[in-house]
Amino acid sequence: MNTHVHHLPEFESATSHVREALQAILHTILFIRSPGPVAPHDVECESFQITYTRIATDDDNSFQVTPSSHQPYQYSHNHQQQQQNIQQAYNLHSQKSDLERKVDEAIETFLRTLTPIGPELMAGNLTVSFYERRARQKLFGLVHQEEKVVWEQWILRVVVNNTPRPMGEDEASVIERQRIQDTAEGMLKSVLLKVFDLAGSEIDHIPPVMYDFEIINSKRADDRDEVYSRVTNLPALINLGS
Repeated sequence: MNTHVHHLPEFESATSHVREALQAILHTILFIRSPGPVAPHDVECESFQITYTRIATDDDNSFQVTPSSHQPYQYSHNHQQQQQNIQQAYNLHSQKSDLERKVDEAIETFLRTLTPIGPELMAGNLTVSFYERRARQKLFGLVHQEEKVVWEQWILRVVVNNTPRPMGEDEASVIERQRIQDTAEGMLKSVLLKVFDLAGSEIDHIPPVMYDFEIINSKRADDRDEVYSRVTNLPALINLGS
């Protein structure tokens, strides 16, 4: 099986906002690629004027899986299938909090493994891989093993900018803070729009079975080259020419 690889636009943000931005991106991807029936829950970002959709959790009132209580109970030949559907929904529902923890833990691990690429700049490649588990046999079928077959990857280049923001209330400081905020918000919107565009462009490779995902930091070999590029391309702060 060929792995479909999606490269998302680079995202750059200040340390204080990067976690929420990564939550928005990751939960959007996971919601779009959910393998089973899930309920949507809209989340309004605190740091950005953006609303994204994620899988509903136990704390969200929008997701309730209960049999109808206002109609009398009737037995039918579909009873067993109905019970299986309800149980499957409950099982998926109980996993939602685990999903949130997995995403948050992946973000924290990713942020701890960023690579310096310049003054006050850290970067890394966040990769979301979707895979299915397949059993395979070795030694004439006497040894059974399980392998992970990755069928899709989403790769996001993340740059964390630790440059101190101007904290004054003078006009120049206010304008600069707004410029930084608008730039990060625009980059986040570009990433989310690209996710929607890529998700619907091709779906024939998605397996018709239950599958899992993992989130890792896949480092690039040219990170050191990017340090040099970032430094040499910095704008001149002092013009010594006459």
